Amino acid sequence: MAKKRKTKRQTQIPPPSVPVSLLSFHFNYCQTFMTRLLLLLLFYCCLLSFPFHHAGPVIAEAFTGTYGINYGRIADNIPPPESVVTLLKAAKIKNVKIYDSDHSVLTAFKDSGLELTIAIPNGNVKDISASETRAMDWLKENVQPFLPNTKIRGITVGNEILGGGDQGLSEALLGAIKNVYNALKTLQLEDQILVTSPHSQAVFGNSYPPSSCTFSENVMVYMKPILEFFSSIGSPFYVNVYPFIAYKSDPEHIDVNYALFKSNPGIYDAKTNLHYDNMFEAQVDAAYAALEAAGYSDMEVVVSETGWASAGDASEAGASVENARTYNFNLKKRLFKRKGTPLRPKKVLKAYIFALFNENLKWGPSSEKHYGLFNADGSISYNIGFTGLRPSSAGSSAFLSFKDIGAEGRSMAYVKTLVSCIALLSAVFLTT
Repeated sequence: MAKKRKTKRQTQIPPPSVPVSLLSFHFNYCQTFMTRLLLLLLFYCCLLSFPFHHAGPVIAEAFTGTYGINYGRIADNIPPPESVVTLLKAAKIKNVKIYDSDHSVLTAFKDSGLELTIAIPNGNVKDISASETRAMDWLKENVQPFLPNTKIRGITVGNEILGGGDQGLSEALLGAIKNVYNALKTLQLEDQILVTSPHSQAVFGNSYPPSSCTFSENVMVYMKPILEFFSSIGSPFYVNVYPFIAYKSDPEHIDVNYALFKSNPGIYDAKTNLHYDNMFEAQVDAAYAALEAAGYSDMEVVVSETGWASAGDASEAGASVENARTYNFNLKKRLFKRKGTPLRPKKVLKAYIFALFNENLKWGPSSEKHYGLFNADGSISYNIGFTGLRPSSAGSSAFLSFKDIGAEGRSMAYVKTLVSCIALLSAVFLTT
């Protein structure tokens, strides 16, 4: 009988034991590492939620949202500034532009939350251009005492000076602009208050089709250095745009529907291959084309005035309540879309409407007295969605509510992001 072969017993060596404390150390280390990584990521998220300024001058912003109003006061029967503040707040119109620096207006706007652009009238431009000291004196009298409670966001130097035929004013404009800006810089207000100057259509040599628009030769000698300075400080180009004036000058060849944002064939610009279904955008793009031809394609265009008269002389074609209502209602809808123009689709279009009130003391044709969205007594001139200070025969507000979506959207977005970051950070701390 065969003997059983003895096999050598394999001795299994147990794996080395790991102390519980060491495992706990590794676990806590990994948890701490992941926590720190998460905190770091959240920190960068918070940083990215805020806008960063490029190197160079800080650019002041005078416009919140897309819709503003011109508050003219060439009248002896309009409400006092305190009532105007009530009217503007009820209508939720935040951006307001006036044509002077009247102290009763600046005082009434105190703590209102409304953002105000004031003006140096044409009659003061030569004096301001004389020296920076003159500009500083003006600021210390009309701006500095009212800050910060009155939100002065912009200063316009003159109005429609270039192309107006006054050579002395045209020559003084650049000096006045520079003196105001440099005085603001001395007061460390240049990043809070924008400096610009509104222009009329008279500065252009030709505007049809839009792509052919250039500045007229007699204006360019003054315009070029102004544009160069505005480019260096980040100021936009302010232009007054009036399809009504264009239409009444040639009603036989201009389709009123094209001027009123109503259905129409529109025009085609062969050079840019762009189609325009309203004159407002065509005139804005004409300004962009002129800027591009002058070498300033990156400059923003802001419409400093636009409107439609609700009445006028017999010779003023198109001046009617119905046309004024149609233009301003459709314009409001257009601006609330927060879109650009066909030529500059990424530059959101902004406009100050002319005007807040009908002004009974304005000179010129009868239409000049009838641009107001509101009558002198504070009632609405016609219904485009506002509520006046008192009932009006124009009817109650039945259209779009005037809530400027986005007027505070960017600021609120930053706040919400920051709150979210803080909440996440708190959650991480509570679980560690």
